[in-house]
Amino acid sequence: MKPMSEPLTTPDGNTVEETIERGPEVIKRFAKTLPGRPGVYRMYDNKGDVLYVGKARNLKNRVSNYTRLGGHTNRIAAMIANTCSMEFVTTKTEPEALLLEANLIKRLKPRYNVILRDDKSFPFILIAKDHEVAQITKHRGARSRKGNYYGPFASAGSVNTTINLLQKAFLLRSCSDSYYENRTRPCLLFQIKRCAAPCTGEISKAGYAELVKQAEDFLSGKSNAVKTELAKQMEAASERLDFERAAVCRDRISALSHVTASQGINPQGVVEADTFGLAQEGGQTCIQVFFIRAGQNWGTRAYFPRADKSIEPPDVLAAFVAQFYDDKPVPRQILLSGGLSELELLSDALSTKAGRKVELLVPQRGEKRELVQHAMSNAREALGRKLADTSSQKKLLEGVRTVFGLPHTPRRIEVYDNSHIQGTNAVGGMIVAGPEGLAKAHYRKFNIKTEQDTGGDDFGMMKEVLTRRFSRLLKEQGARPDLAGGATDDAVAQDSIVDDTSVGTWPDLLLIDGGKGQLSAVQEVLKDLGIDDVPVAGISKGPDRNAGREQFHLPGKVAFMLEQRDPVLYYVQRLRDEAHRFAIGTHRAKRAKAQLANPLDDIGGIGPGRKKALLRAFGSARGVSGASVADLEQVEGISKSLASAIYGYFHEGET
Repeated sequence: MKPMSEPLTTPDGNTVEETIERGPEVIKRFAKTLPGRPGVYRMYDNKGDVLYVGKARNLKNRVSNYTRLGGHTNRIAAMIANTCSMEFVTTKTEPEALLLEANLIKRLKPRYNVILRDDKSFPFILIAKDHEVAQITKHRGARSRKGNYYGPFASAGSVNTTINLLQKAFLLRSCSDSYYENRTRPCLLFQIKRCAAPCTGEISKAGYAELVKQAEDFLSGKSNAVKTELAKQMEAASERLDFERAAVCRDRISALSHVTASQGINPQGVVEADTFGLAQEGGQTCIQVFFIRAGQNWGTRAYFPRADKSIEPPDVLAAFVAQFYDDKPVPRQILLSGGLSELELLSDALSTKAGRKVELLVPQRGEKRELVQHAMSNAREALGRKLADTSSQKKLLEGVRTVFGLPHTPRRIEVYDNSHIQGTNAVGGMIVAGPEGLAKAHYRKFNIKTEQDTGGDDFGMMKEVLTRRFSRLLKEQGARPDLAGGATDDAVAQDSIVDDTSVGTWPDLLLIDGGKGQLSAVQEVLKDLGIDDVPVAGISKGPDRNAGREQFHLPGKVAFMLEQRDPVLYYVQRLRDEAHRFAIGTHRAKRAKAQLANPLDDIGGIGPGRKKALLRAFGSARGVSGASVADLEQVEGISKSLASAIYGYFHEGET
């Protein structure tokens, strides 16, 4: 792949700031020098933010289409009008361009592309073979451990449930290697028949290896063969009058039946496939994904990609599938609820990525069609629930607007809280709520830098948090746009075109956990920064500090209370409690990290090896602090100069 130009410059070498033209004129300049080869292009606005990432079989022809006047949707026309610069990368083939486009979209999240919102990695079941006695465990991330991986599963919950049932069926150990090595008698899992206890020799290594093989056969789709073999063992044990052994086999068969029963639909003719069902309503899209592996349903997950209302369902689905497999293993078959405009191209791209043939099918009959219809049905139900939640959220935000006298319905509410113990390990927390509820991707934590000066002063901490937050916001985003009078900022105006559920960047309401004192501290910060158009409200416990009797404080107004059954009161309580939870959780994590900190980490030249040698020689950091230079020199890896440095660190100021 070869970059065609540097970002944010025109072909004449001018920077964006020096460029007067926008839109078609800028695009026309770039199009003149483009080759007729496959590649990927990026469009930038005047702030250097990526507007759009696209791929093309012929870059010159594709980009030239944007220079036409008229014939574009509102979304494309707005995108062209805001384009101030472009960047290009050529590729050898169009499938390679498609894969690069999907990667860039996931990483850059351009405003005008279809965006896969949830890119969490999927959990797998791992039967680890890096120990002579195999271990069954849940795994996420890079496959660096030796062993066999089975998945993906839709959620951690589905993996945990499956592992729990598999332990009943195959009695595999789930403990860590260090725990295994230090056992002198079987643990509780052996007592409740969840482990064969190979750690203490309750089962031979050969017998345990047979259990591992049966588990691998089951996870590979040979569940019926495993059940048949267990049934034979049960009958043989019964004939020998070994009823205890027969009962064990019976329980294992029952556990295997529970595994398959808990998975819902288990197709007979589909061994390995992902099924995608799409539903659209009310300007929103839901895509339901079913994971079929080894002939078993390993869970389902609903996604709500961000997409403009003008984008057709086949294009949404195509963009989604390409991004979905950017960092995930590709199955042999992908079943789709509708046709795609570039079905063969996507199939070639995914085959290239997987290194084998990948089929993309739109089944019209049979079991595969039933799977797709089931996915579509689940997508419609999930979207219905989402729309109902959105409607409720909209009513709550309208209520917030009324209660706090806001000029318009808030899209972004920021809630702040601090947490500390007598001023130590102080942190500030900011949570964000919007049209879709809590926007956890926008949460922020602030390590209080002046805690030694504030000494537990909540007002001082709040001032620091708000100063840092809004100083940076002004620096990066500029002044707050006038949304009440019709957004004048291009970015904000176009956000509403592309994504009605966006929380934006500037808050429409600040909620502070505190009364008049905290409110005054926040007002002082905003005034010093020249910000006078961000509504602020404080929420205090009220009389007797009882929940439901909170008092609300607005600048220049008398404190007031809401009716105890007012939905807005419940909503604000939830926001405050979430801010409190986030701040306390951050504080506890910081405190735990501080407790594990070792002063040796602060001494230059002391790495993990030398630190380990010092602790082994003196027992603790306190022991090191009391050692003489001569004693320190005796430790392996500690030179005379380093010993003097260590001694000087612990005896600073002594003569």
